[in-house]
Amino acid sequence: MTNSTTKTTSRVHITPHMHWDREWYFTTEESRVLLVNNMEEILQRLEQDADYKFYVLDGQTAILEDYFSVCPHNRERVKALVQAGKLIVGPWYTQTDTMMVSAESIVRNLMYGMRDCLSLGEPMKIGYLPDSFSMSSQLPHIFNGFGITRAMFWRGCSERHGTDKTEFLWQSNDGSEVTTQVLPLGYAIGKYLPSDEAGLRDRLDKYFPVLEQASITKDILLPNGHDQMPLQQNIFAVMDKLREIYPDREFILSRFEEVFDRIEAIHDQLPVLRGEFNDGKYMRVHRTISSTRMDIKQAHAAIENKIVNILEPLCAIAWSLGFDYHHGLFEKMWKEILKNHAHDSISCCCSDKVHQEVMSRFILADDMAESLIQFTLRKIADNLHNQHEISDSLTLFNFSPYARDEVINTTIRIRANAFRLTDNEGKEVPYFIRASREIDPGLVDRQIVHYGNYDPFMEFDIQLERRLPAMGYTTLRITQADTQLLSNEDNHDQALENAFYRITVNTNGSLNIFDKQADIHYEQALLLENGGDDGDEYDYSPPRAEWLMTSEQAQAQTEFIHQPLQSIAVIQFAQPVPASLAERATHCASLSMPVTLCVTLAKNSRRIDVDITLENLAEDHRLRVLIPTPFPSQNVLADNPFGTMTRPTRDPAMQHWEQDGWKEAPIPVWQMLNFAALQGDNAGMALFTQGLREFEIVGEQNDTFALTLFRSVGVLGKEELLLRPGRPSGIKLPTPDSQMKGKHHFQFALFGFTGTALEAGVPQFARDYLTPIRCYNKMPYNAMKLNLAPHQIPHHYSLLEMPRIGVMLSALKKAEDRDELIIRCYNPSEQAPAMGEVSIHPQTIHWSEAGMDEILREETQYQPGDMGNFAPCQSKTFSFALKK
Repeated sequence: MTNSTTKTTSRVHITPHMHWDREWYFTTEESRVLLVNNMEEILQRLEQDADYKFYVLDGQTAILEDYFSVCPHNRERVKALVQAGKLIVGPWYTQTDTMMVSAESIVRNLMYGMRDCLSLGEPMKIGYLPDSFSMSSQLPHIFNGFGITRAMFWRGCSERHGTDKTEFLWQSNDGSEVTTQVLPLGYAIGKYLPSDEAGLRDRLDKYFPVLEQASITKDILLPNGHDQMPLQQNIFAVMDKLREIYPDREFILSRFEEVFDRIEAIHDQLPVLRGEFNDGKYMRVHRTISSTRMDIKQAHAAIENKIVNILEPLCAIAWSLGFDYHHGLFEKMWKEILKNHAHDSISCCCSDKVHQEVMSRFILADDMAESLIQFTLRKIADNLHNQHEISDSLTLFNFSPYARDEVINTTIRIRANAFRLTDNEGKEVPYFIRASREIDPGLVDRQIVHYGNYDPFMEFDIQLERRLPAMGYTTLRITQADTQLLSNEDNHDQALENAFYRITVNTNGSLNIFDKQADIHYEQALLLENGGDDGDEYDYSPPRAEWLMTSEQAQAQTEFIHQPLQSIAVIQFAQPVPASLAERATHCASLSMPVTLCVTLAKNSRRIDVDITLENLAEDHRLRVLIPTPFPSQNVLADNPFGTMTRPTRDPAMQHWEQDGWKEAPIPVWQMLNFAALQGDNAGMALFTQGLREFEIVGEQNDTFALTLFRSVGVLGKEELLLRPGRPSGIKLPTPDSQMKGKHHFQFALFGFTGTALEAGVPQFARDYLTPIRCYNKMPYNAMKLNLAPHQIPHHYSLLEMPRIGVMLSALKKAEDRDELIIRCYNPSEQAPAMGEVSIHPQTIHWSEAGMDEILREETQYQPGDMGNFAPCQSKTFSFALKK
């Protein structure tokens, strides 16, 4: 015990815990074996030792899910300890990355994690992320949405944020606030504490001054745990020794909540901070990790967007029409994705074997999502009013909350050589046939062939233009007839042109773009930049003998394809690439990388779609695409969870980062989710991407997007990088798959606008880009038979509608625990408030605000469809019931 006459320097809170990476350089199954062993020790100690009061199970319930899958008999033991407050669980499902995953992914992670916790007892109500590489500025807002008012993390802080203290109030733009405790030396400084004085002093004499100087309360944390670490059996003997060695300090076995109680007692003395935490001054944050294994990053973004933007709204529409909503299927596919959102997994700083497992989960989740999409599209199409009178139809679905005029490319199958499309009023709908082919009837329904009918089907790739209702669908009838009405004109123009742009292609394959409305020229867009990468899976680092190359000298072959509703430029060239860093150092490029760019400009569209395919054979390099603009910029706008963020295009700390002892260079490479934008006084250019979430603004005037297509590296961790000196991150494990050899496919779009990005609806248009129109071709044949529903539904339907500009949709789904729909919207502006409203077309009988946990907030009073005022970057969640 502390001598009563001795002045206490600090109170040291020792909290037993283990940090559990489900996978990293080891696989999930390897860690599961250790988990079974560690959990039995933890349970026994908590059950048998009344003095061993607390154990923190790393803030994520996926650990328990893994454990219960092989030890289901121990669920009641775990439940008893959780309810007794000894085993501390949650609130996450997995400890998520917060910069590379969407807002809805973070929300679902907390939602499923807390629901898992509540089946056992109470969750730990702390936003606990001890090892995620950076912290999104919107985390306080998300935490508050679940009733969480406390946060604890390690990485990303420096005094540049406004304080050198470890306790502060952290606010999001909307004013959401969490009391925050930073772990300045990480979550493992109390791992394997030695029991002898020399060993303890060797470690703690250098830690205590740092911790105490940074603490306002002088309540400092000594987390007793580490990665996959078993509990320390002799912790009480160690604590006795600590009291003997450091009589001026108080040592207690504690839980994190006790520390927060003391911080909150001095609430008014705490500094207030805003913004994201991604400074690598005192701990590594790995800013360029968002381009490691870009194939996995693309798969992740694709399934994220498919579930949130397409599947959930589709199933909400179907539920509003009287069909079932399959929560169990959603939870299964979400949890497959969330397993990959743990910081090492989604960052892709793992072994090749683990990356195979990560990709397999995305493939599985995508298969589940696409299967449920097709099933739900069919349920709607099968049960349209008087559908029995129509043998073939095409139903077009729009999942944006406003009507869209779209050029639609889709495919239909019919047992005929010609057909006509008509709308519900019998009016002819013109279309253009892009391609056609004969297909075997067995591919449509094997039963056709089984009964001896071998007449073929025709498959037509068609193009049409249609105005589609907001958050709904419309149906066209397909009948056998010889009509088309749209055909190619004799267009030999060597350019792409519509009402907004004229685009020509240079001899090197780059684009010259004239924005007619803004009267702005963009020159040499889409040059490829290739440089060496002497980094690892954590970080890009340029080689010490760099040779930066671009496609400026390429000799491209270009073909223009003009169709009635869109035009395409197919650009092909070969890019010389050094085979290795050694070859690059000699300025030799022995390999050739074949590149094909398809640039598509649709009628009446402000969006220029870009599709790049290439084959990589080289090692240790980085490929970026350059989009110059006439907008010299000190700042760049990009979206982040539930909002946008303006970041600097240059970081002044880069001038002296080594002298200042930064752990890694603060290079201004940033993440986005769906878009980034540069703008001048009256116009700008936005970049929309399909899973390419890393960019930098380069050029002497900071006016050029550099969008990373991929990085190619061959080792998990490496020491002494040019931009990250010192020890390796991770371990020096070869990862040949991360060299990204083989064929790759990248998609993004350019969007010129007038005014500001938010006035032009850039966030909404970016969401549209990631929310394509879905089509379902109903035929009288299908291999999987379904009975009809007992009711029929309209041929044309719109569930709800919102204004295109302003507050925007984040999620539309069915509530987890009641027969209501959930709609979540947010204000993307960093500075300006906005009013939110939605018109719900079916009759609404209940409308109430809810938390992100979907628990109703009865104290809020709104008229149906009225969402009230949104603060900057604020989201709101509403629950509503429909009259059936």
